Amino acid sequence: MPESASGKSLIPVYMMPGMAANPSIFEHVKLPEDRYEVIWLHWKLPREKETLVHYAQRMCKEVKHKNPVLMGVSFGGILVQEMSKLIPVRKLIVISSVKCRDELPYSMRVARKTYLHKLLPTSLVNNVEVLAKYAFGESVVKRLKLYERYLSVRDKRYLDWAIDQVVNWEQEKPIPGTIHIQGDRDPVFPADRIKDCIWIKGGTHIMIINRFKWFNEHLPELISGK
Repeated sequence: MPESASGKSLIPVYMMPGMAANPSIFEHVKLPEDRYEVIWLHWKLPREKETLVHYAQRMCKEVKHKNPVLMGVSFGGILVQEMSKLIPVRKLIVISSVKCRDELPYSMRVARKTYLHKLLPTSLVNNVEVLAKYAFGESVVKRLKLYERYLSVRDKRYLDWAIDQVVNWEQEKPIPGTIHIQGDRDPVFPADRIKDCIWIKGGTHIMIINRFKWFNEHLPELISGK
């Protein structure tokens, strides 16, 4: 395990971004450098007919520390939960996400049965405004340049796969001890179906970007368990 300048072991914190996003969404999230080592994870392109479990196995190979903290946003939150089933973790933190399939919104549960999600126009993945609607759940007209920088995974195969994995996620019960941080104004995963979480008043699906001060203040105590 890495050490700080004082010789104290650092706690490794792996951060997984949301669907189609790159890790720069975490650029303003700052943890004390004398206590934590932050590692950003990047999305890989899925293999043909790859399951989420197999994808999680591949992603676990990027984890170079024992007993890390895994933190994921949105679909990244679902992925780190799958990863935590494969490797021991110190803490599991999900943000703007869900902890089991019952927390998925009605529209996604309908899509699971009707396959309507297969009809989504993912061929427009290079249209940043369309991509942001998928990834962030909101229009980005006023912040197009900003989101263009964050949403760099513009592969149709990836987006088709990612949407399908969310809609068909099989996890029946939350993993014990999961720390779930959720905005009460999240349009992607609305509050009405979500239980047992830390609510951020006024928080939306992009609160890791625009409410980063909250995370800087509270993440250290959540990781340390105080």
